[in-house]
Amino acid sequence: MFPHFHERPVSLMAEENSPKTRGGVFLELRKILQSGLLIVGKDVARGPADVVVTAGESSLLVQTPRGDVSLTLPAGVSFEPGSCIHTPGGEHGGEELHFRLRIAVGRRSSDEEAPDSVMENLRLKETYCFCCQGCMTRLLEDRVFKRVLPLPNGNWNAIVDDWCCHPDPFANRKLLPRAEDCLLGDTFVLLARDSSCDQTLTEEESPAGAMDSQDTKKPCRRLTRISCSSCSSELGEAIAPATLKLYITQVVVEPVVGDRQPEASQNRSTFLERTVATRLLELSNSLCSFHFSVQTPDGRAFLLVWLLNTDSIVASVPGERVGDERSISPPALHSPSLRASRALKLLYISCSNASTQQREIAACWEVNAIGHPVVLPLKVCEELLQVMDDSNSTLPASMRCMRSYEVAYLRL
Repeated sequence: MFPHFHERPVSLMAEENSPKTRGGVFLELRKILQSGLLIVGKDVARGPADVVVTAGESSLLVQTPRGDVSLTLPAGVSFEPGSCIHTPGGEHGGEELHFRLRIAVGRRSSDEEAPDSVMENLRLKETYCFCCQGCMTRLLEDRVFKRVLPLPNGNWNAIVDDWCCHPDPFANRKLLPRAEDCLLGDTFVLLARDSSCDQTLTEEESPAGAMDSQDTKKPCRRLTRISCSSCSSELGEAIAPATLKLYITQVVVEPVVGDRQPEASQNRSTFLERTVATRLLELSNSLCSFHFSVQTPDGRAFLLVWLLNTDSIVASVPGERVGDERSISPPALHSPSLRASRALKLLYISCSNASTQQREIAACWEVNAIGHPVVLPLKVCEELLQVMDDSNSTLPASMRCMRSYEVAYLRL
């Protein structure tokens, strides 16, 4: 039986048919392998002799007839001069020039860690403020926790029989926080509601969805959605009258320090990309899992994600910006940057409008319980898919697909 597939919004389907970024310069470095791949489009250089790669001060300089591109490298990472070698481009050799190169990785770079997520930063007996990510309105102020505890992961009730020699003692019971508790899920926090929530949060009960005739195991559920009263952004759910479930993709958690005001709201797509990337990396490290099933709260698969590399450093510059002096200005999101940055390389399949082969892969994932569940609101799943599609569209043609999967990079 195939998993449920959400219909993809028309706006997102239209994006799929938009022209892909062509040509330009793309760089991926692998810290563990201490090697790299450089791809130069033939709109920038016609042959290998037209491309010269040299080491700059904390940078890699790519010289082409169109112009020079200087890519700033992370601290401790440097290009080994003379190591750049032209390699065959395969079926895309008519459009792209491929080069392999070596890098040196110093101790400073090896010790560098990805930023921690909200889950890793919360501490006991410290004061926190929870803000809406959309408008930075303070939702919950001066929260001090006596207990910060992790919840069992998403599959815990599937193995409860292995824990107990008697009937499931947790059946039909919810794990709810006390007044000064913060319970941590994979993608959300559970908090006790207080009187201040009446002014900052609104509730709306979602209509009961019709039960899918193909899957009688998943009953209908009614959700009480929690939204920001200032901008109406969906924040999470009320899973009990006095309990809030807030998704980490929807809120910004800051320590309260004096009279400091919340910082300006970060670009939504950038915040979502980095929040999800950081959390996937943490889950992969803690669970030793590289497969994730991004699901909506009703348990339906929306995205299948296969984490491929966690040590990638990437940069991408489209052909029209090669040699453009204006490209030194800060780029917009997914406008290729002149700064190479750490990213997760992943394969993904959207569980909407999937091909026959992709549906077979999705069915295999479901039957064999492949993929740790990562639950996010439907709108957030759609936003995440758009972020991945945007990333995919900036890649060279030879890098966009791997068998039946699409390729994307999420920057940390």
